[in-house]
Amino acid sequence: MTNIPPNVSSLRDGFRNQTPDSQATLIVAKDDMTPVEFTGDGGAFFGLCSRGALMELVTFGFYRFWLATNIRRQLWTATLIGDERLEYMGRGRELLIGFLFALAIILPLNFMYFLIGVEAERARAFASFPLLLFYLVFGQFALYRARRYRLTRTIYRGVRFWMSGSGWVYAFRWLGWSIVVLLTLGLAFPWMATSLERYKMRNTYYGDLRGGFDGRARTLFRSGFKYWLLCGAPVLAVVVSLLVQLAMGKFSRAFPYLGLLLIPMPLIVFFVWPFFRALGWRWWAEGAHFGELRLASDVRGGSLLKLNLKAIFSVLPVFIGGLIVFGIVIAIIVSIVGVDFKSLPKTNPIAGFHAGHWMVIGSGALGYLITLLAVGVVLRYFLTFRFWGIVTSSLRISRLDTIEGVTARGEAANALGEGLADGFDIAGF
Repeated sequence: MTNIPPNVSSLRDGFRNQTPDSQATLIVAKDDMTPVEFTGDGGAFFGLCSRGALMELVTFGFYRFWLATNIRRQLWTATLIGDERLEYMGRGRELLIGFLFALAIILPLNFMYFLIGVEAERARAFASFPLLLFYLVFGQFALYRARRYRLTRTIYRGVRFWMSGSGWVYAFRWLGWSIVVLLTLGLAFPWMATSLERYKMRNTYYGDLRGGFDGRARTLFRSGFKYWLLCGAPVLAVVVSLLVQLAMGKFSRAFPYLGLLLIPMPLIVFFVWPFFRALGWRWWAEGAHFGELRLASDVRGGSLLKLNLKAIFSVLPVFIGGLIVFGIVIAIIVSIVGVDFKSLPKTNPIAGFHAGHWMVIGSGALGYLITLLAVGVVLRYFLTFRFWGIVTSSLRISRLDTIEGVTARGEAANALGEGLADGFDIAGF
């Protein structure tokens, strides 16, 4: 590791219980570290999300922009760094305007693709891959611009974070590295992550203090290779066996190999992903810095795995219970209004609908929507609030005193990138 602050004189008092996976984490003396505290109130957050879900139902989803803003404001305010809290200055109206501008870009593209499909099916098939490629690149552009928006709405000690750089440069850098990662079966991912994080952090500022990233790809590769073996090697073995069977003309024997791949892999990925994600956070914290200010993290994959399990076992009863309740409600409505769907004409069943039929259909759709909103509240509590708390509480900061003389710079970016990310359904919280 390079550029370690000169006043760090001891490595023995670093984070406790360091494992081989986290030995690359920046270790500094405890006396030089400022812990990041998360003081969020779970009950208040759950109430915020519950009220937000109700407002989303009443406003046909448009309240989500204000809900996202309120969620961020609560999370930012609950994050205590030293003796100061983060501030979030974004507005729901900004997100709505950004989303409307994004629709003005996305809808014409979809309409052009529709016209191509009407003109010629062959041309549509030819155009599908370039359109998909464009959306992938455009999505990364949107993510970069969304990050810029959130940073310029984040304030610490009265000084704004901000970003420079080009979203298109980042997007095409992502595309080039994605091709390399695909050709190397994922082995080049550490180099891709390093390149992208270096570009983002070198264009990130806190006032007039420029950020940077010194993380090393081979460090992430060495620590994460075992996770690739657990996930990538079985897939490669099954694919090779499948190709051999197909080459030999034994098509009937090839399909069981697909079953070997499809059945266990989601389960393996579910248990492996939290550990790799935690490794990524520790690796990122090791490399990120603002001048002499540096980060370190001791987040554990076991904590993230437990969080995911709690989320699943909390969502399942909510989802199943919601469907049962509204199923009973629909059955009662059917018995009261005397609706019989079996007697509808087979040629044009909608023509036989009366008010009772539409009441049943509307009740079912409303019940399903309410169930999904309830599931969303539970997921936000675990995968947003609790996840934020775990990650931020794991952070330690060295040389926080070095940012006291930072001068405010940077201007608030517009919310177009956030709107584009929302339009592609890839916006963060």
